Amino acid sequence: MSFSAHDTTHMTHALALAREALFLTSPNPRVGCVIVDAHNKVLGYGHTQRAGEAHAEVMALRDAHAKRNSVKGATAYVTLEPCSHQGRTGPCCDALIQAGLDRVVVAESDPNPLVSGQGIARLRAAGVQVDVGLLGEEAHELNIGFFKRMTHGTPWVRMKIAASLDGQTALENGVSQWITSAPARQDGHAWRARACAVLTGIGTVIADDPQLDVRAVPTPRQPTLVVMDSQLETPITAKLFAPQRPVWMYCAVDQPQRRAALEAKGAQVICLPNDSGKVDLAAMLKDLGDRQINEVHVEAGHKLNGSLLRAGLVDELLTYLAPKLMGQGRGMTNLGPFTTLDDATALTFHEVTQIGPDLRILARLAR
Repeated sequence: MSFSAHDTTHMTHALALAREALFLTSPNPRVGCVIVDAHNKVLGYGHTQRAGEAHAEVMALRDAHAKRNSVKGATAYVTLEPCSHQGRTGPCCDALIQAGLDRVVVAESDPNPLVSGQGIARLRAAGVQVDVGLLGEEAHELNIGFFKRMTHGTPWVRMKIAASLDGQTALENGVSQWITSAPARQDGHAWRARACAVLTGIGTVIADDPQLDVRAVPTPRQPTLVVMDSQLETPITAKLFAPQRPVWMYCAVDQPQRRAALEAKGAQVICLPNDSGKVDLAAMLKDLGDRQINEVHVEAGHKLNGSLLRAGLVDELLTYLAPKLMGQGRGMTNLGPFTTLDDATALTFHEVTQIGPDLRILARLAR
């Protein structure tokens, strides 16, 4: 299918709208929609709202109606296949059909088994021309966690690390504030905000007493905090309980008194032990997928980082490198020592960007 320059312009607009919903729609995908007439005049546009509220197509139809624009015979540009099932909202494909649109351009089909081509099929059965595949890669990136959960049952795992150019995340004495610059830290908060959950380990909780919430950028919601705490050692005075958000704690040893104390602070405790007396990491991610978590943002120490990497559970590294050398200190992970280079974890650079004086490197695990 070949698309025109106008098609590309309107889908680019729809993608920009979807990005406006980056911190908003979880666990639903971020979707944008633009409706235009035969002369390429924009009649209405919108993006998906909070879960349970209107999807992008409905928002665009409402916008056109508010502007007194008729959409009969118009074209809709949507960054994800219109849904075809009755969930918390009605099927979007039916709304487009009833509105009398002639054409729908879709960036990418929906991986949700409840949709997965059915929305496109229903539109075509109603006589609507549907063209699929325009800027699909960009649309996929916006919803990479949603696609992962729908196809594998587990969330996309993004591990954030701030380090010196020689790979140290702290001095030997544990001092780490601040290796990277204020712009890098603000950017890191934006990545926290887009995640459904922030994951850390008990080592980080005890050593740093962090809040791990989003403070440096505006956000309509706080991601869930997930704590790996095998022995339920989290202090009830920990700062992580201060922000208003869900806190889930995964343990390996259920201690009723400690559980009760943590639950009194608002935490939900889930016991998922493996054969070694630790939390079963794979089972934890499966459980997070079942809880509709699309993206997990890991901010942990080298031990948990290493454990997740060794288990093959990390999808990408979000690494901020400061232009400084710290010498001997604490590294990014406790991988190795390896005896051959073939044992090294292979990565591919997905994106390299300068943020203030630092480098942000998005590197994906080679599969």
